[in-house]
Amino acid sequence: MEGQNINTICALSTVQGKSAIAVIRMSGPNSIKIADQIFTPAKGGPLSLTPGQRLRYGTIDSDERILDEVLISVFKSPHSYTGEDMVEISCHGSNYIQQEILILLISKGAKLAKPGEFSQRSFLNGKMDLAQAEAVADLIISETEASHRVALKQMKGGFSKELSGMRLSLLEIVSLMELELDFSEEDVEFADRVKLKTLIEKVNDHISMLIDSFRLGNVIKNGIPVAIAGATNTGKSTLLNSLLDEDRAIVSEIHGTTRDFIEGFLNIEGIGFRFIDTAGIRETEEKIEIIGIERSYDKIRGASVVLLMLDAEREEYFGLGIKQLSSVIDADNQKIIILLNKTDIIELSSGKSYKNCIENYLKEISALCLEYNLKPVDILPLSAKVQIGIENLKAALLKCRYKDASNSYSTLVTNVRHFEALKETKEALLRASSGMDNSFPTDLVAQDIREALFHIGEIVGEISTDEILGNIFGKFCIGK
Repeated sequence: MEGQNINTICALSTVQGKSAIAVIRMSGPNSIKIADQIFTPAKGGPLSLTPGQRLRYGTIDSDERILDEVLISVFKSPHSYTGEDMVEISCHGSNYIQQEILILLISKGAKLAKPGEFSQRSFLNGKMDLAQAEAVADLIISETEASHRVALKQMKGGFSKELSGMRLSLLEIVSLMELELDFSEEDVEFADRVKLKTLIEKVNDHISMLIDSFRLGNVIKNGIPVAIAGATNTGKSTLLNSLLDEDRAIVSEIHGTTRDFIEGFLNIEGIGFRFIDTAGIRETEEKIEIIGIERSYDKIRGASVVLLMLDAEREEYFGLGIKQLSSVIDADNQKIIILLNKTDIIELSSGKSYKNCIENYLKEISALCLEYNLKPVDILPLSAKVQIGIENLKAALLKCRYKDASNSYSTLVTNVRHFEALKETKEALLRASSGMDNSFPTDLVAQDIREALFHIGEIVGEISTDEILGNIFGKFCIGK
């Protein structure tokens, strides 16, 4: 950012609203100077004379009146998060105090920061690369231990180091090839083609491993996708509300109430599950409901786990529900849990006990699963309305979790942008390898390797545009 007219920016870094303590941060060439204009230290000289990485106690003054007693952290360039001079004001968490301090800072020349602007300055000043900056955002939104661990590892540069190693290997290859091009008239070969192909294949294997890790990485970051499927009025929305302990979905006895999917996140023993309540599946001519049912099928196909809801009051539809599901899912790659709902209101036949009735239903469902080649993880009696069997369902869901393979990879890819760039890298390297097998001209093979380098550079930010940066950092919270 050298040579540019850099503004000093400020923002509230803690969550808006009342709290015990709030933190307001400021970064830029005039941040310490501006802070000095509103801060009266309890003792000692001005902030400009304070060494970096120090705390100062005093008051914030406005119009000769004390606004608040605060602690100010002083960070001097380049030893700060952004690489610029920074101050962080820890004040009391009153909304009034927070807003008054921000107004004071702006009146002295600071500008309100845009979303992610502090992290963007950190990237532009070389304090972190783009992959690390995106990991900061992932760390902030992490909701489980696993997602926190993966984001922290990436923020510390684990992913970037791997990419850097591969990039250096590819640079070595393309440099030797381009050197040959410089001496093309002398027919000199600087690079052993067998060794070069082996190196390309080694890099490509590593790229493939990272691509394969995205399935697990995406689940750790966003939660295991769980689709709640079944006919209309089987209790899918009631189950979602029961699991989340809130009225997320509208519940009604009218068939077709849920017209589109509704999502909710739940942490079960440190594992994130992302539930999708889908529209009930039935024959209908209502156009909007038809669209909702088609979306339901899409969500069912994309889920890692499918909960099939069967209505204990409609035994005659058990076979249809299981048949419909078997035609949609991938039995080899998706986990199925079948739920027999509304067991609290089963009308028992004369002379049959509740236990025997449930056992007969479960045997019938098991036989139907065998007929349609479904292998459910569990078949569970349930009452979503009165929360019978919910804990058993949670235990069954935990059986569906991915094994924590985070230690089997040096890095897990969790970002869609990185995933797409890695796929482009792999395709370019495959073309380069094929070109060497078919004795393509050196300049064509070198071009494919340069393209692979370009896509790796996109991930860490060596290749970027204002549009890409705006899209990435615009998703950050203000103050980070």
